[in-house]
Amino acid sequence: MTATATAHRVRLSSHDVDETREIVGQDFCPHDLRLVERSTPLAARYRSDRVGGVGVCRLDYGAPVRIAAGAERDFYLVEIPLGGRSEVTVGADRVVADPRSGVVISPGDALAVSRSAASPQLIVRFERAAVERELAALTGLPAVRPLRFAAPLDLGSAAGRSWRRLVELLWAEIRDDGPLLASPLALVHLQSVLLGQLLAGHAHNYSQALHDDTRRPLPKLVRRAVELIDRHADEPLTVADVAEAVGVGVRALQDGFRTHVGASPTEYLRSVRLDRVHAELAAADPAASTVTDVALRWGFTHLGRFAAEYRRRHGESPSATLRG
Repeated sequence: MTATATAHRVRLSSHDVDETREIVGQDFCPHDLRLVERSTPLAARYRSDRVGGVGVCRLDYGAPVRIAAGAERDFYLVEIPLGGRSEVTVGADRVVADPRSGVVISPGDALAVSRSAASPQLIVRFERAAVERELAALTGLPAVRPLRFAAPLDLGSAAGRSWRRLVELLWAEIRDDGPLLASPLALVHLQSVLLGQLLAGHAHNYSQALHDDTRRPLPKLVRRAVELIDRHADEPLTVADVAEAVGVGVRALQDGFRTHVGASPTEYLRSVRLDRVHAELAAADPAASTVTDVALRWGFTHLGRFAAEYRRRHGESPSATLRG
């Protein structure tokens, strides 16, 4: 076995199941890894790199394996099979993955995989916050509900082939230490193109909003209400307060939000507060802060309901975020 690791790079070659599970789990999430046939030993090869806000890795177990992982993760994964065959259960969806069919795994999706031997994968990782920023930039709307992609990814379609070529360009630059890695501006642009192509070419629960040709900028009053909520989310705030501040009735404000934001003002306020809690927990010292204190500070008094809503939005428990 040999393994090296830096802040942005991991290399692994191993015949040990426990060691492989630990190293790969540090990059992704805790999971169960088991050999399907004891007569076929593990021959894992793993390379992981993070450049800019994108992670790209190549993973091959070299033997038939089964993998199971929980739903707690705050990032999206796109698996591009380079060979072999895998049966992947993502949440309630089952995908047969091969070089013409990949898999998109969203935060909050439990995962079960049965992978054949000789099934190398090129796996792309995007942080949830980066994906939602790109979505908001493309739609002009805040992401109130968690973005969830359809699990099967058609790599044989024109959009799928185009997206794969972009990933392979990035992977080649990483593998060869190409000049692109020395240009932060180019990396940011490539990340934006990768995300934009994935959002435009693959189905998700915001596809209709993204492709709706009738979309218009938010009406002035709705935009003012959104900005007011963003600025004052840490204060006691009711729908009536917001309506009064922007000079409309409560019913008109609610109708405007449902039409142009896709959620009620209360749902939007809750999503903003959940995001602020997430940011505070991620930056907090676990020895000096507690989930309860942060949640209460942002107005969440029913801690059980808060934990469930937080998990749905961020793909992990509040305590997991606090632990880093």
